[in-house]
Amino acid sequence: MTTDTGHAAHEHARKHAQRGAFFGFFVDMFDIYLPIIALAPAMGYFISPDLSDTATAITSGMIFAATLVGRPLGALLFGRYADTKGRKNATVVAVSGFGALTILIGLLPGYETWGMTSVVVFVALRFVIGVFVGGEYTAASPLAMEYSPKERRGLNGGLIMTGFPLAYVVVAVITFVMLQVAPAGEVSSPYVQWGWRIPFFIGGALALSFVIYYLRSVSESELFEGSSGGAPVKDLFSGQNLKNFIQVFVLMTGFWLSLNCVTAILPGQLSGELGLGETEVTVTLIIAYLMVAVGYVVAAVISQRVGRRPFLIVWGGIAGIGGTAVYAVLLATKPDSLVAVIALTTLLAVLVLSVWGLTTVYINERFHTGVRATGFGLGYSLAVVVPSFYAFFQTGLSSLMPMQWTVLPLLVIGCVLISVGGAMGPETKDVDFAAVDAAAEGAGGTADPAVDGPVRGGAAH
Repeated sequence: MTTDTGHAAHEHARKHAQRGAFFGFFVDMFDIYLPIIALAPAMGYFISPDLSDTATAITSGMIFAATLVGRPLGALLFGRYADTKGRKNATVVAVSGFGALTILIGLLPGYETWGMTSVVVFVALRFVIGVFVGGEYTAASPLAMEYSPKERRGLNGGLIMTGFPLAYVVVAVITFVMLQVAPAGEVSSPYVQWGWRIPFFIGGALALSFVIYYLRSVSESELFEGSSGGAPVKDLFSGQNLKNFIQVFVLMTGFWLSLNCVTAILPGQLSGELGLGETEVTVTLIIAYLMVAVGYVVAAVISQRVGRRPFLIVWGGIAGIGGTAVYAVLLATKPDSLVAVIALTTLLAVLVLSVWGLTTVYINERFHTGVRATGFGLGYSLAVVVPSFYAFFQTGLSSLMPMQWTVLPLLVIGCVLISVGGAMGPETKDVDFAAVDAAAEGAGGTADPAVDGPVRGGAAH
């Protein structure tokens, strides 16, 4: 009876940890998309109308980039905190932080009231939010993976990652509805004055509601509670941990570069080269991202059967060849039919982005418990830096080819890095977290989970 009770309690904790990781990732991606989607029609509220187009573009870019810059710092700070003080505590602090600040942004006065101070404060707040956002997935995802039996880690990791595309869909739908209720236009228009605030208030409320759920329902990781602590940042950048980190960094650089080709470059080409209206672009991307969410889960489940390593190697080739071919067809044919555009865009997004379904599970499998949160957070976040300069890479390539085609070599390079990064690492789907921790403790805080773990013991759960 005691055994049955313990198993039931563990299963209860596992389910809530899984749900918590999904909703945590959903609310932090919701926050990431707010300035990209919800604020875009109201950017004139914060930016001086006297600025040139170039200065306006730079200022808008700073608002988006501020969060990206903050994320690696958040991964470092909260990764260490999660590896020494607990995954649950780190998650609660991180989500509380960006939830409260998101509501604060929704209350900010604009350029007419504060002048340039308004955009300076906005950028500063977005940077701090980026720090908190980087902390959320750094803590919550390892907790969920540590509760997952190894035979279900693929599915659970894929489900967590669906928060990424689903957050885009929800923000896009809310923004679309608000634009119907409060149309955008001049600075005095309803959406510019107050309509954009509603999605921010919703985002903040979702985050704070998540905190209440997490405090009440999610238990601390059993593996973390059984670990002996240490110096996670120092341990991560030494010995085998450092080799594992470098491999993850190469892999994730490919992930981010290929992602930017679809999520950052493609929308502009849909409205520019293909001439789609704002509503048509929104509908196209909503449909594509809904299918990408399905692709995440399918990819993760397949990797659970065939192995993460062969899946990453092969899928990098599929995305590089198939995805690039579909992208080229879309740009070359410029279909007049919206249905054709939606079909090609959806196929492109599924081919290129489905591999992201492995991100949470694979990175967590590459590190032992003592450095898992730090390794996951920094491996995920630091790799975004170089791919974020995609616009500069496009400018350089434009001396060799027309600008619209410069996305294609970037996509190929990103997919090659995925295959190379996957090939650099070992197979991980059968990694036993508990056995890895025993090996790491015996090796002075450094071990290769895929090599040292499975031979040391049985299943963790």
